[in-house]
Amino acid sequence: MPKNVNKLLVANRGEIALRVVRTAREMGIPTVAVYAEQDRHAQYVQMADDAYLLSGDTYKDTYLNEDLLIDILQRSGADAVHPGYGFLSEVASFAQKVLDAGATWVGPNPKALVDLGDKITARRVATFAKVPPVPGISQSISDMRLLLDFAHTHGYPLMLKRTDGGGGRGITLVHNDDELRGFYMNHDALQGGDLDEYFVERFIDKGRHVETQCGRDSHGNFTVYSTRDCSVQRRNQKLVEEAPASFLPDGVLEQLETYSRRLFDAVDYVGLGTCEFMVTEQGKVYFLEVNPRLQVEHTVSEEVCGLDLVREQLTIANGGELTVDHPLRGHSFELRLTCEDPAKNLAPSSGTLTKLAWPSGPGIRVDSGVVEGDTVSPKFDSMMGKLVVTASDRATAVARVRRALEELKVEGVPTPASLFEQIFNDDEFTAEHGVAYDVSTKWLERKYLNKEASSTKGGQPASMAGASGAKEAEQKESSETFVIEVNNHRVSLTVPNDIVANLTGGAKARDAKRAIQPLRGQGLHHVEKKQQGNDGQSGVIASPMQAVVTRINVVEGQDVAKGDLLVVLESMKMENYVYAPVKGTVTKIFVGPAAGIEAGETLMTIDVNGASKAADGKPATDGNTETKTEGGAK
Repeated sequence: MPKNVNKLLVANRGEIALRVVRTAREMGIPTVAVYAEQDRHAQYVQMADDAYLLSGDTYKDTYLNEDLLIDILQRSGADAVHPGYGFLSEVASFAQKVLDAGATWVGPNPKALVDLGDKITARRVATFAKVPPVPGISQSISDMRLLLDFAHTHGYPLMLKRTDGGGGRGITLVHNDDELRGFYMNHDALQGGDLDEYFVERFIDKGRHVETQCGRDSHGNFTVYSTRDCSVQRRNQKLVEEAPASFLPDGVLEQLETYSRRLFDAVDYVGLGTCEFMVTEQGKVYFLEVNPRLQVEHTVSEEVCGLDLVREQLTIANGGELTVDHPLRGHSFELRLTCEDPAKNLAPSSGTLTKLAWPSGPGIRVDSGVVEGDTVSPKFDSMMGKLVVTASDRATAVARVRRALEELKVEGVPTPASLFEQIFNDDEFTAEHGVAYDVSTKWLERKYLNKEASSTKGGQPASMAGASGAKEAEQKESSETFVIEVNNHRVSLTVPNDIVANLTGGAKARDAKRAIQPLRGQGLHHVEKKQQGNDGQSGVIASPMQAVVTRINVVEGQDVAKGDLLVVLESMKMENYVYAPVKGTVTKIFVGPAAGIEAGETLMTIDVNGASKAADGKPATDGNTETKTEGGAK
């Protein structure tokens, strides 16, 4: 057990902050929490021994405020910092400030963060370590001829990726020479940023995302705690993870472990981290990246290796030796319970948890940062918790997940629970009934989200939620199910909504009743009614979430067709696409690249041949979002 860590500052929020606080408490280490206004009453804040407010209303002012966190570190008397995941966990400047303050940084040294943080540099590290990266160009793409030569040698499609991207951010997929030339020629005007910030990789279709949870201590000991398969993704973000990775071709496991050791040794990595790879249908293993921190899905590795990985982190950070002997046991799945709406292509949402009942019983673990009555804010991460299910083998674990989902009850906010039910009853995923496992990184989008065109671009169609999404939600609400008793026999009765309306006193009563219906298993649509205005054609394009503008794909005066890509937003490492809901002409753009925006804030207006607009040129009402604001970026 660490002897020199006397007080630990947890520089994060939500379920990961609670996760770290719990382990520290078991180890007898007092903890300091930090919280924004929205997290004032969060469970992790209440459980920590001490807590400090981060004044502000944005990421930059609160959880990304390096100087404020260092000030709290010194004021609180903490002598170590655990960054969790996300936020500042991979920021070398913050790690250096912690060290300069005389405290222990629970993570790899700043140099390793720099070497692995930039995607081009990481590719070069991999090449030096004799670990093959995905075929690509390991330098910035400033020469069009170089791009065309690579495309004609390796073939399309190609992925143009930002060097500082991750989790689907900054990815553009091009399918031919014209699209490649368009990206190159129009980048400065439409994309934002420099071409020097991009590199290129060959797009691997039907590849599996397989990773290794690794650890290396200051004594040179290295271990792979487990492998994981994280191929069930949307917008290049994981939704279901499992350990260990199953159905791997012969020799792949050995390659993964060898490559991982080489990568950690190459940068003198000390701490826990994850090496991520793409495994092709032919069994080739390509390097993707190293995540130099704990990951969301570390739970499944803990379940099958029998260790507390946060304890391992604290031990290593204090100069101790990691645990090498940890034989694997059983199989584990993690399901991310996010506040996202399957009826709107898993768009992030918000709301108040009016009911929350987690499953229990053998093999069930819940890592959650919320309780019933909490409000999920649109300003921060939509993940409410993780359901981790473990059993003796994969087939038994699949059956246990099905049982757990039957017990899970969530009301008040949308979740992916109904989508999980479909996944865990799909033979292509479960490998049951003689069907071979056949899941790649685009499987979920192709089969269930039906947004292949947008998902291959690394984002999701944010602005269409108010048009087609609302229509789809209405279709899913065509009936309601009630539990009744007939002659003491408990049965379910499904009744069309028009009959429900007559029985409950008209449309007003129907809408009031609908708003309190449980969301699990009913399409999980957002129940708040929207005012569609001019049939969703008001001409106002508003942001569906708090985000940062990464690309503007149109200019003022440009004619657009319905479905044209207008704006790309980034929120919590995920890109979200905003498409034109109608045909028209762009009249005013209120934001630019790198602008921070609030949910409901106006991005631009479109002339839709006489749609209502305010006299000063600002938008009147928005037919495609629930929240309306005026003006540009704040």
